[in-house]
Amino acid sequence: MPTTDETHPDSVADGLRRLLADTYMLYLKTQNYHWNVTGPMFPSLHLLFEQHYRELALAIDLIAERLRALQVFAPASYREFARLATIAEDDDRPDATEMLTRLVAGHEAVTRTASEVVPDAGRVHDQPTQDLLSQRMQSHEKAAWMLRSTLS
Repeated sequence: MPTTDETHPDSVADGLRRLLADTYMLYLKTQNYHWNVTGPMFPSLHLLFEQHYRELALAIDLIAERLRALQVFAPASYREFARLATIAEDDDRPDATEMLTRLVAGHEAVTRTASEVVPDAGRVHDQPTQDLLSQRMQSHEKAAWMLRSTLS
């Protein structure tokens, strides 16, 4: 564990907690849409949403394990996730087009959250966290692109 900066446990771990919360909220939203999508795009969206929520489930585990490698406990309750996340849960049943729009926004939000942690991880020379953040940003940028392309 890097110890070159006194702020490492707080700044990097707090950012990873927010990233975990946003990723988890996006996972729930994506799985909800997988279950509840209807309309003429159902077959393709049902499969796309499944691919995305499965990838998000793996990401959740990687982020939580990185927190534990930093000797910090990962948030693990819906209450904690809701408090830490920038992504809100839905309180309605959007149509397929709105689902796509909201998922694009969700992936963009997770990318922003990850990018906010990069400077702190760099400052303390935490290469494993930087690598994880880079991979997550790349994955979310690709997912947002795929979803936007489906909207076109």
